[in-house]
Amino acid sequence: MTDPAGSPGVDSENDSENDAVFLRACRRQPVPYTPVWYMRQAGRSLPEYRKVREGTAMLEACARPDLVVEITLQPVRRYGVDAAIFFSDIVVPLKAIGVDLDIKPGVGPVVAEPIRDVTALQRLRPVEPDDVPYVTEAVRALVGELAGLPLIGFAGGPFTLSSYLIEGGPSKNHDRTKAMMYGEPGLWHALMERLTAITLESLRIQVAAGASAVQLFDSWVGAVAPDDYRTYVLPYTSQIFTGLADLGVPRIHFGVGTGELLRVMGEAGADVVGVDWRVPLDEAALRVGAGKALQGNLDPAILLAPWDVVERRADDVLERGRVAEGHIFNLGHGVLPTTDPDQLKRLTDHVHATPHA
Repeated sequence: MTDPAGSPGVDSENDSENDAVFLRACRRQPVPYTPVWYMRQAGRSLPEYRKVREGTAMLEACARPDLVVEITLQPVRRYGVDAAIFFSDIVVPLKAIGVDLDIKPGVGPVVAEPIRDVTALQRLRPVEPDDVPYVTEAVRALVGELAGLPLIGFAGGPFTLSSYLIEGGPSKNHDRTKAMMYGEPGLWHALMERLTAITLESLRIQVAAGASAVQLFDSWVGAVAPDDYRTYVLPYTSQIFTGLADLGVPRIHFGVGTGELLRVMGEAGADVVGVDWRVPLDEAALRVGAGKALQGNLDPAILLAPWDVVERRADDVLERGRVAEGHIFNLGHGVLPTTDPDQLKRLTDHVHATPHA
C-alpha cells in the first residue's frame, strides 16, 4: 500500500509497474489479463465457511479477528482470485457506536429502535478507531497473510444504511425512507451527514490498517430516481470519495438496480463503477463516461447453469468489458448461497486464461 501522506492519486504516472493486476486495472493501466474477484466470495456457498461459522452469530464473527482472517482467506485459497474482500458487514460500524441491532438469519439487519425523528438521530455519534479495534487487528493480520495480494476494505453507502435505520430492517419499497427523504428533507440531510461521516471514517480506518482498495456498497440506492439521487444522495457519496482521495487507494462504487443511475454515479468521484447484471458493460461504459474503470457483471444466477452456458456468458462479459478503460471481472451482485464452488474456480481460471486485448 502506498503511504497515505502525500501518496499519488490513482492516475499518477509514478504508480509502480509491480502493482497487483487488480490495482492496475482499477487505475486503468495495462494488465496482462482481466483480474477477477467476487462479491460475497467468502460466505455461505463455501462448506469451509459454514463449518467455521457454525454456532457463531454473524456480528460476533465480524468482531473476532481470527475468524475474519480465516473467512477472508478461504476464497483466496480456493479460487485464486486477484483480490480479497474484508469479511465484515455494513452494519458493523453502527453496532460499534451503540445502535441496538442484530443480523437475523434469513432476514438481515434488524434495528430495535428505528431512527425517525431528531431525538433518535442523536444516537448516531462518530465512529473512532477505538470503537473497532478488531477491524484494525484483522486488516493488519490479513495484509501479512496475503503477501501482496490486494485487500479490499468496504462500507455501506449512506442511503442503504439510512434505509435499515429508518425502516427498522430490510424493506422492499423503502416506504418510510422515501417518506422522510421527500417529506422531511431537513431530517434526511442531517441523517445522511452523520452516516457519511461514519462511513468515511470506517473506510479510512481500514486503509490506515493496510487495505489497498475500498468499495462503497450502496446496495439499495437503485430505488432512487436519477434526479432524486442527485439531490438527496450524490452530495454524500461525493463527500465520501473526496474524503478518501488523499489516501491514494482505488475507490469502487457499487449499487444494485442502478442502471439508470450510472451516469450520475460516474460523477460521484469513484475510480471504478460497479455494474449489476442488468446493463451490458459496453452500454455501461457509455453511461458512466470517460475516466472510470468498470467492475462486473455476470448474473450470479448464471453460475447455477451448466458450464457451457457460464463460459459463453462470461466470454460475452469479457468482450463487452474491452470497451471500458479498465475492467475488473465480477458478478453483477453477490455469490448465491447455492452456487457450486467448483463453478467459481473454473470461472476464475477461464477469465485468467482468456487473452486480454
